[in-house]
Amino acid sequence: MEYSKLGNTDIEVSKLCVGCMSFGKAGTMHDWTLDEAESEKVIKHALDLGYNFFDTSNGYSAGTSEQYLGKALKKNIARDKVVIASKVYFNEGRLSRKAIMREIDGTLSRLETDYLDLYIIHRFDYDTPLEETMEALHELVKEGKVRALGASAMYGYQFYNMQVAARNHGWTPFSAMENHYNLLYREDERELIPICKQMNVSLMPYSPLAAGHLARPQWKSDSLRGTTDRVAMGKYDKTETEDMKIVKRVAELAEKYDCKMSQIAIAWQWAKGIVSPIIGATKTSYLDDAAGAFNIKLTAEDIAYLEEPYVPHKIIGAIDKNPKQGVVLLDEKK
Repeated sequence: MEYSKLGNTDIEVSKLCVGCMSFGKAGTMHDWTLDEAESEKVIKHALDLGYNFFDTSNGYSAGTSEQYLGKALKKNIARDKVVIASKVYFNEGRLSRKAIMREIDGTLSRLETDYLDLYIIHRFDYDTPLEETMEALHELVKEGKVRALGASAMYGYQFYNMQVAARNHGWTPFSAMENHYNLLYREDERELIPICKQMNVSLMPYSPLAAGHLARPQWKSDSLRGTTDRVAMGKYDKTETEDMKIVKRVAELAEKYDCKMSQIAIAWQWAKGIVSPIIGATKTSYLDDAAGAFNIKLTAEDIAYLEEPYVPHKIIGAIDKNPKQGVVLLDEKK
């Protein structure tokens, strides 16, 4: 495993992050999530491989993702040896001060910890003044409940405005961005990613394997997730024809380097300056495969070959308005 600092903080994270949307009571969000025992098995294996970075959310599987993660970590490793991230937004009150103060306490309780290493706003809140949100988040840092702040999929101007508000008021800025980014979806290269790099904000994209489409030569999968994950279908199926051209090139390079397709896709992320792509694993072997990507070094020619077929896509991730309360977005998540 390799490690890197998160933004301008002293928080050291593994250059692969375990995405915890895979953990939780089945049927509360997805049908394919792992139960508590299977979740612990995957989490323990991740720790054995040197993964120290775990990303969950208050909204994943009605809070059971946080519960399973918290119990597994408490049984298997000291708290100060891991970096735990969780999120807030898909809850009553969105990012209002009242909601943030309520939700952080629920998250900490479910995770059985006194603090979060990274607290991420899950989307941009159109109903709450951004100053209210940034000040509330800063209060959590001052109180010691949160070490660092992050944001997730939004438009570049929104992220920039929130960072400027933090700077102008002396509040804690964001140190990480969890955006939607992979070989099949690169729209954030236009604005958001350059802003993040300018501000030394670490990129930790979700869906680095495009819900498995970059890990197999064919588009469809007969797995439980492949046949029931309407979230992934909503994100990717509309552009299957265009994106299969890229999938085929990933398969070609995997054959060239005698490695897994997923390792090519992850190696591309690091080549693009990504600090820690999020790996959502329902099997321990997926964590092994991801860690094997450290052995792959793509050339400039490889990168150009992978990127050349890309065509512009409809925005998937950033939202134009708050969805109705209780609605799960079809692009949500990993």
